[in-house]
Amino acid sequence: MKFVMLRNLVLFLMIIVLTNCMAKKKADLIVYNAVVYTVDDSFSVKEAFAVKDGKFLAIGTTEAILNAYSSEQTIDAKGKPIYPGFNDAHCHFYGYGTNKIQRADLTGTTSFEEVVERLVEHHKAFPSKWIEGRGWDQNDWSIKEFPDKKLLDEQFPNNPVFLIRIDGHAAVVNSEALKLAGIDGNTSIMGGEIILQNGEPTGMLIDNAMELIYKVIPPLTKDQNIQAFKIAQEDCFAVGLTSVSDAGLEKEIVELIIEMQKDETLAMRINAMLSPSDENIKHFVMNGPMVTDHLSIRSIKLYADGALGSRGARMIEEYSDDHGNQGMFIFPDAFYMEKCQIAKENNYQVNTHAIGDGGVRFVLDTYARFLEKNNDLRWRIEHAQVVHPEDFKRFAMLNVIPSVQPTHATSDMYWAEDRLGPERIKSAYAYKQLLEQNGWIPLGTDFPIESINPLYTFYAAVSRTDLNGYPDNGFQINDQLTREEALKGITIWPARAAFEENKKGSIEKGKFADFVILDGDIMTEDLFQTTKTKVASTYLSGSEVFHLTY
Repeated sequence: MKFVMLRNLVLFLMIIVLTNCMAKKKADLIVYNAVVYTVDDSFSVKEAFAVKDGKFLAIGTTEAILNAYSSEQTIDAKGKPIYPGFNDAHCHFYGYGTNKIQRADLTGTTSFEEVVERLVEHHKAFPSKWIEGRGWDQNDWSIKEFPDKKLLDEQFPNNPVFLIRIDGHAAVVNSEALKLAGIDGNTSIMGGEIILQNGEPTGMLIDNAMELIYKVIPPLTKDQNIQAFKIAQEDCFAVGLTSVSDAGLEKEIVELIIEMQKDETLAMRINAMLSPSDENIKHFVMNGPMVTDHLSIRSIKLYADGALGSRGARMIEEYSDDHGNQGMFIFPDAFYMEKCQIAKENNYQVNTHAIGDGGVRFVLDTYARFLEKNNDLRWRIEHAQVVHPEDFKRFAMLNVIPSVQPTHATSDMYWAEDRLGPERIKSAYAYKQLLEQNGWIPLGTDFPIESINPLYTFYAAVSRTDLNGYPDNGFQINDQLTREEALKGITIWPARAAFEENKKGSIEKGKFADFVILDGDIMTEDLFQTTKTKVASTYLSGSEVFHLTY
């Protein structure tokens, strides 16, 4: 009798176990015991989620997820915070990679002499005919003036040298480079400037004048471009970036992205803004948007003006520290009208670089000719660094999206008032005012101009200070964002700015399972500590693509 009762009890327990197992749905991955910032509409915080076929299957409490789902792969997050995969709304992903393999890093140099010293070391390590570098900024030097070719000619008399300023809108070259490009005192170019002294080029080139040099530099090989993409992807995954918007790409580079994504050597999700070349318009734009799980091609990138640091940004009034100079427009009015018309006819977004208040006003005026009231075309102004007080409301009136980079504010704040004066600076880097126009604002880094790390974007947006905590009370602190706004700015809002908010940018059922596990909680920890917070793991479609090794 006891044996029968024991046997029946065992059978009963087995039935319960089997029933529970059969009732549970299979998942490819379960993550539990976490602090999950979903960034959904209510900004809810959950504990666990399940992933199936590369997408979020369910999100909820640890108990609910473990009771409803089973998986051979589970992660006990042990209380760590998890966020949607970070998304950079404006960067130069391809350019970052090419810089790594092609150019000397000149960031942080304190004099032009130090620039040349770095070049000498770089050329010893990577000998080549052309000597290239990027990252110098005369505003960081004791003598805050543009350099000239003299020192480069002395050190490199037989090699052409091309050194790009940190913002990418100015460069200094030597005599050999000028000779190869055919640049002399009589050369002129629309939307650019060749700085002269006594009728001869000093070696300084502004904006479109740099194109004369680009044309004579040998292009990278396909293998080098593949290497550049792989390096950029690896570095992005390491800082939690699973999506990027690459601002301004040519046809052959976009085709290489397509090829690498098809053979799965490039997994990064890329929103590719096309340069407005005739080749791109004929091949891509005229055929309408092209969207896959990893690539979106539905926008063109235009340049209205230059940069503030090189005084190429177009201002309504002259620069406070350079009387008579209002900066420049890159192309004639008809160029912008033509490209906007083509874009609208083919359901393409227009994303225009505009930094000065004159540049921003010009773009708003141009867009106003194409954008009807209450449109949802999401045409963007990239940077929008200086906005005339009367023009803020026009972003809302036209539904124009400002796409900004908070680290520009904390990089430029040391000298920006010198350029703009005490009144005009008040409406510069005005991210809160811009946010209030449409209720959302995508954030980016503009890397490699700034650091690739999106946590620096988060920190700069909220603190309005540099990585040393300067200034004590923050730079124009009234324009700081909240932590919630800043997190949205590096997740859901960049997705929305690329028409991708329904498939990524938040941890919600049906969206791509792109997420980041950090070793600290940027939403609750000391704000300065967020600059030291590291990515523990990065996941793309539920698969780990980066793991921190201590």
